[in-house]
Amino acid sequence: MSSPWYAALVDLQDTITTATVAFWTERGIRFGHLPVTTGSVSSPMGLGSDSLPVKVDLFGAPTYLADSMQFSLEYLCRLAGRGAYYLMPSFRGEAPDSTHLCQFFHSEAEIPGGLQDVMTLVEEYLRHVVGELVTRHADLIRAAAGSLDHVTALLDDHRAFRRLTFDEATAALDDDPRYVVHEDGWRNLTRDGERCLMDMYGDFLWVTHWDASAVPFYQRQDARGRALNGDLLFGPGEVVGAGERHVGGSEVLDALRQHKVPAEDYDWYVRMKTDTPMRTAGFGMGVERFLMWLLAQRDIRDLELLPRVNGRTILP
Repeated sequence: MSSPWYAALVDLQDTITTATVAFWTERGIRFGHLPVTTGSVSSPMGLGSDSLPVKVDLFGAPTYLADSMQFSLEYLCRLAGRGAYYLMPSFRGEAPDSTHLCQFFHSEAEIPGGLQDVMTLVEEYLRHVVGELVTRHADLIRAAAGSLDHVTALLDDHRAFRRLTFDEATAALDDDPRYVVHEDGWRNLTRDGERCLMDMYGDFLWVTHWDASAVPFYQRQDARGRALNGDLLFGPGEVVGAGERHVGGSEVLDALRQHKVPAEDYDWYVRMKTDTPMRTAGFGMGVERFLMWLLAQRDIRDLELLPRVNGRTILP
C-alpha cells in the first residue's frame, strides 16, 4: 500500500479502461455485462488448444470460469448491430510464469465483418489507448521504461502494421525447430520463434493464416484450408489474437469434427449460427501483456494488483 509502483498501476489501469470505453462508444459498439461462468469454454481440449479450462463445481453443477467471452460477444453481435466489447477477467488452468498469468484482464471485441476489418480496428484501438496513456502518464512511462521511444514510434507511424503469413514467417525462420514446432499435421511457433521474428521485423508484427489445426475450432478457414486469424506480436510476444468466425452452423460442425471436440458441448453455438448466420470477427488483448510492452517489464507477475495462483488461497 506504500508502493508507488502499484499506485501507478491503478492509474494506468484506469486510463486503459476509460480510453477503451471512449474508443468503442464513439463507434457505436456496445459494452456487454456478461457472466464469468460458462458451460462452453472457447479453448476446449483438442487440436489448436493452448490453454487449460478452469472447471469448478457450482452448487453441484459442473461449469467453467470463462477463458474468454468471445462466444457471448458473438451472441451480442446479433443484438447490437455494430458489435460488442468487454474488459473483464479471464481464467486459465496453466501455472503462471514470466509472461503468463492464471487470471488476467482481457480486452475483447466482436464486430460484423472479416479478418481484415478487425485487424485494422485493433491497430486503431492500440494507437488510441497508447495516445491516451502518453497524454496522461508520459513521466510515469518514461521512468519505468527508460524512454518514450517505443510509444512515440507507434504513434508517429500511421502505416498499417507489418503482416506475414504463417508460411512466410516459418520460411523467414528457416523452419528451425527452436522456433517452429511440428505437431501431427500442423505447426506452431515457440516463444523464441516469436522473439526471433520481432528481432527481424520489429514490434507490431501480424502473423496471419495459421494452419487450421493450430488454432481453436471457431476460426474460419480460407479456400486453402488456412485459418482466417492473426496474432499480433509486440513486447513479450503474442499480445493480441484476432480471427474471423464461421458464418453458419454446418461450418462449425465441420470444424468441431476436425478439431476432435465433442459437438454436444457446443450445440447452442451451432444452433445460433444456424438460426442467425452472420459474418463476424473479433480479437482479444491481454492487458497485462500490453503493460509489459508499455513499461518495458520482463515479468508479468509485477503487473497484477492482487496476485492469484491456481491451487492456492491468497488473501485478499
